[in-house]
Amino acid sequence: MTIEIAPRTGVAFAIDKGQTLTVIDPLGQQVADLLAFNRHDIGEVVSSGRTLDYASKIYLTTGDLLYSNRSNVMLEIVADDVGRHDFLLTPCSKDTFRIIYGDADPHRGCFGNLAAALAPYGVTEDMIPTAFNVFMNVPVDGQTGALTVEAPLSKAGDAIVFEAKMDLVIGLTACSALQSNNGSFKPIHYRVD
Repeated sequence: MTIEIAPRTGVAFAIDKGQTLTVIDPLGQQVADLLAFNRHDIGEVVSSGRTLDYASKIYLTTGDLLYSNRSNVMLEIVADDVGRHDFLLTPCSKDTFRIIYGDADPHRGCFGNLAAALAPYGVTEDMIPTAFNVFMNVPVDGQTGALTVEAPLSKAGDAIVFEAKMDLVIGLTACSALQSNNGSFKPIHYRVD
């Protein structure tokens, strides 16, 4: 069963070791922030630093592994229509909108949406790390290291599939930052098989 995440919202749910999680961009150019926690010990969480260190690259795709802060494999990317995702930038937040965009009444962003969705599982705001930003396109300048946020490369119907390597709690959003989504807010679809 495919489930829709409404624009600028987030959800949390459990998946079992061996199940697959498919994240789908139904309309194109929409980012989804993904977090994973060990369901039996939420102190173990997906780690950008460990993952990128072990992969020796910043753009992850089919065959790549997402590691925890304890160097255990949490997820494997088993299929990927897009091949460009971000694992450098933190989930957008009220502070992101205030500091970067100058919003006087900022949206709580993916950070707030993830915190609210994951709270029933015992996850607090201070436990939220850098998310795996599905479909987010963040080129890095080879000379200066400067980051830019460009339009996602995902087209309508594109998907990425992860296989759970342990029992997990997943946090997943339909991203709330205009810049990340080429100027509009759209839903994200997902299913667990």
